[in-house]
Amino acid sequence: MSRTILFALALAVLTTPPAFSAETAAPANSAPNSPGTATRTAPTVKTNPFFAPSTLPFGLPPFDLIGNDDYGPAYQEGMRIRLQEMQAIGDNPAAPSFQNTVEAMERSGRLLARVSSVFGNLTGANTNPAMEALDLLLAPQLAAHSDAVMLDANLFQRVQSVYDRRNDSALDAESVRLVERYRTDFVRAGATLSDGDKAKLKIMNAEIASLSATFSQNVLKEINASAVVVDNRAELDGLSPAEITAASDAATARGLPGKFVIALINTTDQPPEAVLTNRALRQRLHDVSVARGIHGGAFDNRGVIQKLVTLRAQRAALLGYPSHAAYMLEDQTARTTDVVNKLLADLAEPAVANARREAAAMQAVVDAEKGGFTVAAHDWAYYTEKVRKQRYDFDGGQLKPYLEFDSVLKNGVFFAAGKLYGLQFTERRDLPVYHPDVRVFDVSDADGKPLALFLLDPYARSNKRGGAWMNAYVSQSTLLDNRPVVANHLNIPKPVAGAPTLLSFDEVTTMFHEFGHALHGMFSNVTYPRFSGTNVPRDFVEYPSQVNEMWLVWPEVLSNYARHHQTGAPMPQALLDKVLATRTFNQGFATTHYLAAAVLDQRWHQIGANSVQADVAGFEAKVLKEAGLDFAPVPPRYRSAYFSHVFSSGYSAGYYSYIWSEVLDADTVEWFKKNGGLSRKNGDWFRQEVLSRGGSVDAIGAFTRFRGQAPEIAPLLARRGLTAPAAK
Repeated sequence: MSRTILFALALAVLTTPPAFSAETAAPANSAPNSPGTATRTAPTVKTNPFFAPSTLPFGLPPFDLIGNDDYGPAYQEGMRIRLQEMQAIGDNPAAPSFQNTVEAMERSGRLLARVSSVFGNLTGANTNPAMEALDLLLAPQLAAHSDAVMLDANLFQRVQSVYDRRNDSALDAESVRLVERYRTDFVRAGATLSDGDKAKLKIMNAEIASLSATFSQNVLKEINASAVVVDNRAELDGLSPAEITAASDAATARGLPGKFVIALINTTDQPPEAVLTNRALRQRLHDVSVARGIHGGAFDNRGVIQKLVTLRAQRAALLGYPSHAAYMLEDQTARTTDVVNKLLADLAEPAVANARREAAAMQAVVDAEKGGFTVAAHDWAYYTEKVRKQRYDFDGGQLKPYLEFDSVLKNGVFFAAGKLYGLQFTERRDLPVYHPDVRVFDVSDADGKPLALFLLDPYARSNKRGGAWMNAYVSQSTLLDNRPVVANHLNIPKPVAGAPTLLSFDEVTTMFHEFGHALHGMFSNVTYPRFSGTNVPRDFVEYPSQVNEMWLVWPEVLSNYARHHQTGAPMPQALLDKVLATRTFNQGFATTHYLAAAVLDQRWHQIGANSVQADVAGFEAKVLKEAGLDFAPVPPRYRSAYFSHVFSSGYSAGYYSYIWSEVLDADTVEWFKKNGGLSRKNGDWFRQEVLSRGGSVDAIGAFTRFRGQAPEIAPLLARRGLTAPAAK
């Protein structure tokens, strides 16, 4: 998860394409003028690398030529040119037509699109202080630029004219859908408001954009500032020698030789909690994690949340909606808050019931060990592994020697894509990248023809936001003759020099998931950039990526990549059987953990324009209690103050989309199993009906054509172990 549209810009050409699903100084391994390395003179038309299309394969950005001082001038010139183009469209004396209005708008803004794709992506993946300052400066300017286009009366009248005659023309289905989408975009952006209300909307949009950028930067700075310093090596018992060395190196890099630093990730739960034997350190780590953004100081996000939620609600009211959630959901496949609320409520009771059973099993272990305490949130991951080992004679650490990064990538992720779709991958070492860790692959189709470039940025950095996501540097479009350049970003801890990168099972799952998003972008086969790749409803965008997760345990795939990194021996069948047997293990926790965050997102964004929530922590507690999700050992996956998905990314009122998409995903997995699994026939059908269509067709219609029927929820309930009777 999922860098997405940052500034509520309605047209795809104005923004970085959506990114998917989940942060100040430049670190020592980043040049201060990153991604370029040289100090640059003031850019001119001749020297600014954004001013002309890239000549590199597939239009890959020339990262080695781009410096901090290129972004601002390119943005200013890009906005100027695009407004000039839009004015020419609006003032065109010829009668409005598809070609001189809608298609012309699709062709506009190429310079702005080039700089936006790079800057928007790198502020998440490889930021520095200069970029952060520019991000804050640009946020309201880009919001104003979007308003200048979307609130232009002449443009809207021309779009409306083409819309009114769309069925009387010789337009193909994708072009008709584009006209309808443009008209919807304009209306939802406020094109039908009075001049006075448009003025109010512009002020709101600028402030919302600024607040979102501030929230994002606070989260990244807080996560770096909150790293836990440990004085005594003995306290790190449970970590591997390589992890302890990495913690020592991290401390030295911070000017703390002889100490150890445990860096945080953006979720509430922190991975070391699963292995640290020192309960006090586990609690300390957890307490620091959940306190982010709410303890006062420079990075406190409570005031940002309050202003942002209020402004979003007021903007929704101005546009005629009862809440921001109602506004957002109208344009998704779920459509209404009632539908989403019911889905989350229906899952909450069985999820918490399962979580309570899981907690009871852990408590039995604590009591047998005479621990003398009640299982708390910071104990969950640690005692989950104990129960897993007790019940299945298995713990997650046994897998790591068989899950070496390159083998998972090439013999797992790429291998499955080859079997399903005939894809071939060749690593390129001759193309510029923005960081030495980034890898580039040529992707060829089954017939050998070039299809895409794939960039992979695997390791965590202090100047990289948390989570994992996909985005595009170039989006496919036959209108513009663009072929895709897509990227996956992960946050795997980088091992010490010379050591292999050994993954957890969750990290392998994430690799397959994010590559599912990449396939969605690479297989795009649409005419218009507005519909390219992952430009689909937010609650549909996770569906293809979740489907791709099924292949990580498919026997033919797993046996190909799960080999011991030293001996090459395959993962023993007995260990594999245990992996498969534990697929529903701890799903009460996983589902409750997720649902709590999804419910918080909905409640924050279902607030009316006149409601003010002054107490963030109090609001959270009230919401979780009312939803039946106030089970202390299982806190939300994200607390509000570091919930970047919904306060600084594109998932506001949309975090439910993971479980919504999983209904489609689980049903699709059953289809693959019944139809022969990993085969070119199945892969080509999925590619044809879903992955290649982008937003050019109705999302649920695409699913139904692929599946042959409407989605069913039963496979999801079985997958998550939610079919057992609730505990009494």
